[in-house]
Amino acid sequence: MEVMEKQHFIFLELRQRLQSGLLVIRSDAVEDRAEINVSSGDSALKIRAPDGEYQVKLTPGVSLVEGSCQKSAEVNDDELHIRLRLKVDQYSEASDSVIERLRAQEKYCFLCQSCGAMLLKDRVFRRVLPLPNGNWNALVDDWCCHPDPFANKKLLPQEEDCLLGDTYFLLTQDSSCDQSLAQEVDLSNVNPGSNQHSGKPPGHRNVGVFCKKCSAVLGEAVTTEVVKFYITQVVVTQSDGQSMIAQPRQEFLERALASRLFELSSAQSIFRFSIQTPGGKAMIMIWLLNTDTLIASFSEKARSSDSLISSSDRHLDEHQSCQAVCASKVLYLPCTHSKYQDAYRTWTQVFQDHTQTPTLLLTPTAPTQKYSLILSGAAPQVIPVTQRCLSDPKRTGGCARGTPLSI
Repeated sequence: MEVMEKQHFIFLELRQRLQSGLLVIRSDAVEDRAEINVSSGDSALKIRAPDGEYQVKLTPGVSLVEGSCQKSAEVNDDELHIRLRLKVDQYSEASDSVIERLRAQEKYCFLCQSCGAMLLKDRVFRRVLPLPNGNWNALVDDWCCHPDPFANKKLLPQEEDCLLGDTYFLLTQDSSCDQSLAQEVDLSNVNPGSNQHSGKPPGHRNVGVFCKKCSAVLGEAVTTEVVKFYITQVVVTQSDGQSMIAQPRQEFLERALASRLFELSSAQSIFRFSIQTPGGKAMIMIWLLNTDTLIASFSEKARSSDSLISSSDRHLDEHQSCQAVCASKVLYLPCTHSKYQDAYRTWTQVFQDHTQTPTLLLTPTAPTQKYSLILSGAAPQVIPVTQRCLSDPKRTGGCARGTPLSI
């Protein structure tokens, strides 16, 4: 089978807070299941198979409880499942997003993530303030018994302010912006009708902000004096960026999304999200399952080490070992296909009846499409067949797919 040829033959998922784990081995990779042995090594988990030994390096404070491995009853003929118990003395924490790292009275430089060009240099903010949740304007009617006092009003930064949205910054422009930024009306994101999540009137046209060096989309011009940068498009550093190591685009996007999902769910106890374009068009629905996962896998040749999420996480040596990496595990469902429209309507109706889901206004269409590729691209190659989908109309309104995002 084509899927079996592409799928990694060893997959390990460890849950730190549950202190448990699941090891999945493709049946066609071993002739005798009885010859599989799992043991604990020096800060590592060792998997002994007839063709050799595979070692997964664990994060500090995580170890296997000896003698806890139990082979599960047959799930299917294609996979061998082994349940594990862990001892966790120290949890691996997710790295903060740039939204959480910005501080007042600190000096920052803003660079284009695509080409590394300097956009804003040595910015010092007098105030760094969070904006309300992305759907705050849709909830005003629930707060007020009189007409909306915020109608037709925008929350804008004053000079030397930085306002933080769910996935963007609002900054005032200065004279240096003329040298690094270009603006153009973005006809692809004209809002055809009212949308309570976009917060923009029908017919509104976004004025896109682009990098003058590489023409990459950076955000929007909110007014002639205020610019919106999306966290998926810019790098914020406290240095001048000259010594910054360029991060691959896919890895950068993964970590940006995973960090924000973790932070928003922790702060608001919300676990369902909608990735949208600036015009309010829903692209992907996401259900965050957990953020305490460690994962590792071995490819068919068992020599690519951990090719689970990003190429930079791979560690190859002569012992066929790999490093377990932190990940957020999500279910996702694309909204762009007509066959999923019923699922999307069911999803949004749930939130209208109970609570509003945060809307992740990531960027214009291109990065949102990139997220679709990232989410759909990881599962077929790495995730075992039995772990990929959840088909439950009561919970998802359709068939959602599972995949990990590196933190």
